[in-house]
Formats: sequence, C-alpha cells, structure tokens
Amino acid sequence: MEVVLEMTLPRNAESAPLVRHTLDASLRGLGVPPEVRADIALALGEACANVIQHATAGKDYEVRARMDGTKCVVEVIDGGAVVSTAASTADTGDTGWRDGATRAVWDAPPAPPSAEHGRGLQLMRACTEEVRILDRVQRNGAIVHFEKSFAG
Repeated sequence: MEVVLEMTLPRNAESAPLVRHTLDASLRGLGVPPEVRADIALALGEACANVIQHATAGKDYEVRARMDGTKCVVEVIDGGAVVSTAASTADTGDTGWRDGATRAVWDAPPAPPSAEHGRGLQLMRACTEEVRILDRVQRNGAIVHFEKSFAG
C-alpha cells in the first residue's frame, strides 16, 4: 500500500506540530516502529523550523510525504528567495544548488554541540537517509528532501 500526504501550511510555529502529528498518525497506522517514527518526526520538525524561520518569500510552505511500506520520503518545500540569480548555472553537485553563494550556506561547517542554532541539518543527516537540499527550478526557494527506511 502507498500512502501520500500533501499539505500546504502557513509559515508559523503552530504548523510544525500539526504536520508532525499528521504524518506520525499515518506511519503508526502502517505499523512503523516507534523509533523510526521518532527519527522522521525529528527530521520533519527541523526541516519545518528552517522554513518557518528562514524562508524570505511566501506565506505558506508545502510538505509532501510518500510511504510505500518500506520507507518514507519527505519533501519540505519553501518559497524563499535564492541569494543570487546571477551566479553560475552549472550544476554544483548532489545538493542540487545552482547558486554557489546559497550552497555555501547549506555546506557551512557543522555548528558546535553547544550551539543553540545551526544544527538542524546535522540532526536530519544523523537520523535519516538521503538528505538533499535542492533549489526550485523556475521558482525561488528550496526543497529539503530526506528518506527513512522502516527497517531502521
């Protein structure tokens, strides 16, 4: 069985718990183990917090999740602005960024363990697989993509 969730949410703090609970209920209904659900909830919360705090354009963001019985694939899509549209359009690697200045923000050195901010991407990478940050071709903003196997 495949389950697909698509939500358009306002960029405010109240939206993150709503989408986390909605996705968790679907995962629970599919019999996904609690530790796997917790990893997905943590990564989703971090991706949503990033959009809520840092996107510069648009009042809404989207969350898309697909569960196919073996894994969950999540994309959090914002409408924020790309730093520079005059930069090179050559593909810069697996993150999908075409703008070097913007990519540098995502590829910055890890935040120290005592830091209060800047650890979201590290957390997502630690608890999920296939974390990618992609730009939105033809539109401003970014797509945070991650996957998590139900096997743990």
